[in-house]
Amino acid sequence: MKSSSLIALALVFTTAANAQDPGFNLGDPHLNVIPRSAKEAERIAAVTAPTTDFSAPQKFEEKPAGAATVRARKTADAFSQPSGNITFEDELTFKVGNGLFRKLWVSSPSSTLASDGLGPLYNARSCQRCHIKDGRGHPPEGPDDNAISMFLRISIPGTVDDAMAQIKDYIGTRPDPTYGTQLQDFAVPGHASEYRLEISYTETKIALADGQTVSLRQPTYTAADLGYGPLHPDAMLSPRVAPQMIGLGLLEAISSADILAGADPDDADGDGISGRPNIVWSQVHAQPMLGRFGMKAGNPTILEQSASAFVGDIGISNPIFTAGAGECTDLQADCQAAQHGDGDDRVFEVDEKGLDLVTFYSRNLGVPARRNVDDPQVLRGKKLFYQTGCTACHTPSFVTQRLQDRPEQSFQLIWPFTDLLLHDMGPALADNRPEARATGSEWRTPPLWGIGLTGQVSGHTYFLHDGRARSLLEAVLWHGGEAKAQRDAVIQLPTADREALIAYLESL
Repeated sequence: MKSSSLIALALVFTTAANAQDPGFNLGDPHLNVIPRSAKEAERIAAVTAPTTDFSAPQKFEEKPAGAATVRARKTADAFSQPSGNITFEDELTFKVGNGLFRKLWVSSPSSTLASDGLGPLYNARSCQRCHIKDGRGHPPEGPDDNAISMFLRISIPGTVDDAMAQIKDYIGTRPDPTYGTQLQDFAVPGHASEYRLEISYTETKIALADGQTVSLRQPTYTAADLGYGPLHPDAMLSPRVAPQMIGLGLLEAISSADILAGADPDDADGDGISGRPNIVWSQVHAQPMLGRFGMKAGNPTILEQSASAFVGDIGISNPIFTAGAGECTDLQADCQAAQHGDGDDRVFEVDEKGLDLVTFYSRNLGVPARRNVDDPQVLRGKKLFYQTGCTACHTPSFVTQRLQDRPEQSFQLIWPFTDLLLHDMGPALADNRPEARATGSEWRTPPLWGIGLTGQVSGHTYFLHDGRARSLLEAVLWHGGEAKAQRDAVIQLPTADREALIAYLESL
């Protein structure tokens, strides 16, 4: 059931799934949704149905975020603009949120009481330090570069007791007893950092059908200079670079039913694509919900994604994740005993208002307009993108829900090129670390909007969850598992067709 022409049946699909599987008790992140009528659902299905005409751009295709689309700037600030349809008053809220997103936190005690509470262990001093210019992070480049926009997640295998009864097929894990769930490579004065990230690469040549070769670099990750003793012998490490921030509110505004309509966990249609939803526990809504955010769709909402980043990346307590010591474990006694920023009049180091402002900012980062949509080479590349089956996972378009309290994201035709589902990408990309229902070889389909501006915004063209791919072509050639047929089809393309496909991706 991956065709967007079946979106009209999504509500029926979800109801049936709920009846069979307690893991599908999802709920949406929004409480103020205006339900769709059957007639409206039929109209939406027609608008989002896959095109078969590649002679000209589709209607509204140049506006990937609908009315929220922003002008494509030619500077590094292309990802840092507010939604194109935001009000003047809310643009002020956006700018205040931006200030908090860029804010540099300091260690306690400090004379700047509103800014202390950093760490004691941390990966960065601000959100912006990881999401540089709201764009994509990168692995360290050489011995003199740090890993400030990249880190290692860590966990150990769980037992039956670690499974979540409310979610079917949940894979239970536990934090590393010493290092928790995330390794921090910085610490405030007087404390040792947890590790230093080391990466080595092995190059492998891939031959293309036209005689050209492409070199892929296979990374090996080492947690070196461990500050608190050895890792657990069964520790599972997963590298992550910070993803780009644009369009998050629109992804949150897609109906869960529409996303589930694309799921085909048993590959019933026999096309080799078996998208599965990740179902995670929502701390805010106290129920299982569809995972949307993170490399393995481990968070259900932007609010929870922001709150978990505050505590994990910066060591900042907040109303959702309340630990003043951030990611420090019980075995890190000095870290637990350190003075934290919640010892003054504040209950948490960032309060509910501050967390809401950062969430609002993250929700309303605008998606730049498409470029060269009517270029003949781009249109040829679009046809190849569809013909080679890339749209089986990178679903081109959705229509967001009607939201009474979020007008910027309400009822927009959007083009994110993701199904927000998990797919097995094969052993070469596997991190072998599960997350909720996601296995060690499954990853959420990343959105492609804005991908052609990565070099302009971030100053590099590193892609995939750990930045191993140095170009869009390398990223495609790393695809395996469910996407092996699509990768092999690209390998067989003539030079001109392959260049057209890349030109299309660069136009997104």
